[in-house]
Amino acid sequence: MLYYLFRFLDQYDISGSHIWLYISFRALLTLILSLVISAWFGERFIKFMKRRNISEVQRDAKIDPFGVEKKGVPTMGGIIIIVAILLPVLLLGRMRNIYLILMIVTTVWLGFLGFLDDYIKIFKKNKEGLKGKYKIVGQVTIGLIVGLVLYFSPDAVMRENVTLEKQNHVTVVKHKSEAEKSLKTTIPFLKNHNLDYQEVMAFCGKYKTAAGWVLFVVMTILVVTAVSNGANLNDGMDGMCAGNSAIIGVALGILAYVSSHIEYAAYLNIMYIPGSEELVVFICAFVGAMIGFLWYNAYPAQVFMGDTGSLTIGGIIAVCAIIIHKELLLPVLCGIFFVESLSVIIQTQWFRWEKRKGRRVRVFRATPIHDNFRRLDSQLDKTSTYLLKGWPHRPFHEAKITIRFWIVTVILAALTIITLKVR
Repeated sequence: MLYYLFRFLDQYDISGSHIWLYISFRALLTLILSLVISAWFGERFIKFMKRRNISEVQRDAKIDPFGVEKKGVPTMGGIIIIVAILLPVLLLGRMRNIYLILMIVTTVWLGFLGFLDDYIKIFKKNKEGLKGKYKIVGQVTIGLIVGLVLYFSPDAVMRENVTLEKQNHVTVVKHKSEAEKSLKTTIPFLKNHNLDYQEVMAFCGKYKTAAGWVLFVVMTILVVTAVSNGANLNDGMDGMCAGNSAIIGVALGILAYVSSHIEYAAYLNIMYIPGSEELVVFICAFVGAMIGFLWYNAYPAQVFMGDTGSLTIGGIIAVCAIIIHKELLLPVLCGIFFVESLSVIIQTQWFRWEKRKGRRVRVFRATPIHDNFRRLDSQLDKTSTYLLKGWPHRPFHEAKITIRFWIVTVILAALTIITLKVR
């Protein structure tokens, strides 16, 4: 709203009004505002939840060795994150931008889905929360919506990067003069690193374009669902998910900025995506909200984000990457989320496979993988065999585990940015 106000004032040469048109100014102001809102609103939200005794149920000591410490801590803190993201974006964003609208819809949709899960856990006294199939339906639906909007919207276009060669053998990258619909995405570490979904479906002959869009929509659904669930699994220790997500958000903000700037896009030989600069405003609000939330969520946590926050965080990361055609970079950038999900799959499938043979064999001491590093020997199932029982050789406090996971995410974020040049 403020963007349109100051753009109107700029027509009358009002001093200082033109600065609101700069994306860098609005993005940084959004970051500061979201951080302040998160910290200010967070304190009041925590007091409100405590007065009404709306808190995390006592955790099973077999699962969480620090469960006693966390009894009575308010949950549903994802509301803090959502408010701290949406208010600055509504104030400073260009609301006619299709990408910004998609990000807002994703935030509200998955926030509501997570809220339902937390509501059932707290008020209905059902520890299982919302049934898994309903969560999947909600995630698939928002993925379908995002994919179809990017397909049908005339504003969701890009200008492909075309490599030219000068006579002195200096490589020059230009972009097509006309923005157009595209099914191309970025593949990391390859010189000609644009993958065309349409060409992947070339075996469909004259229907390859339609098949390519079907593949793109399916890919969107898979990415949104996978990253959202990965973030949800990562939310198991104080500050873990919020810290990792803030780091991932910084990397996504950089990728969105260079994708929206034609000169940087040409220098890095990546696709130029007009309008994606508004994603920088949104991602700055996202990062600010994460940092502000850490004020209360860092160990020892005064509030938990719950599924209201974790499902929303994963969806935001996934949709942003899809919009800027960088979804294939997510296994690197969100490596922590990927490993968390993979550990659960390995543990579950291996146990089922061994159980058919009459054996109780597990791979890890506990999953998701962050729980493996804090599980005490006294908490292990005496009737089961553990393939990696000696790893780690001693349990770590969750604060140390969290910091080390942050460090790994910083490395992965740096590697993701490096892929723009290392091919």
